[in-house]
Amino acid sequence: MTEKFAAATGEDNSDESIVKRVRDGDTALYEIIMRRYNQRLHRVARAILRDSGEAEDVMQEAYVRAYQHLHQFAGESAFSVWLTRIAVNEALRRLRQRKRISQLDEHDFDEFDTGQESPMNIAEDSPNPEQCASNQEVTRVLEEAIMDLPYQFRTVVMMRDVEQLSTADTAAALELTQENVKVRLHRGHAMMRSWMFARLGENSRSAFGFLGDRCDHVVHSVLARIQAAD
Repeated sequence: MTEKFAAATGEDNSDESIVKRVRDGDTALYEIIMRRYNQRLHRVARAILRDSGEAEDVMQEAYVRAYQHLHQFAGESAFSVWLTRIAVNEALRRLRQRKRISQLDEHDFDEFDTGQESPMNIAEDSPNPEQCASNQEVTRVLEEAIMDLPYQFRTVVMMRDVEQLSTADTAAALELTQENVKVRLHRGHAMMRSWMFARLGENSRSAFGFLGDRCDHVVHSVLARIQAAD
């Protein structure tokens, strides 16, 4: 059943409703969850691992683990946050195995900016045709700029600026304080050239896309693993 079909029939297709029905045995509905969060999990895992292929492996493992532990989801936080946290933990586990965690300089922990989170100056005017023509190149440069950040900042920037999660949800998914999220976001912004976001504007959400055949591949692989285990 697709989300469009569920909406057309008036059925509740919220995460909580779908999870309950999957728990009750309607396993096929798990596809809705995967297609709903494929792009988010890919972006987050890639931000941590800097490898798109390994990020797909993380996604599959996260979905399988979430499915196997659906009975443990207590609803204390949003299901999306719970699922994202599983993906984050799996990505970090792989990062530790690779022994590639780059330690932040001691200076990075010396001072914490306790001020309000300051958004970057985004151009408010709609892009003209020339700007539209350059958006694809700017998107590529933006992706490179984000991926060059140390992973602690890269993950927060990806979740807050690209995926547009709230500070609270980002903090919950990464198991950080909201203040720490704000500090990392602020410092991540400081490491990037602000004109990139100013030129890109709303098109930041098109970065790190995960659609089409790659989305289908993850969905089909996870469903096969779930069905084999049942």
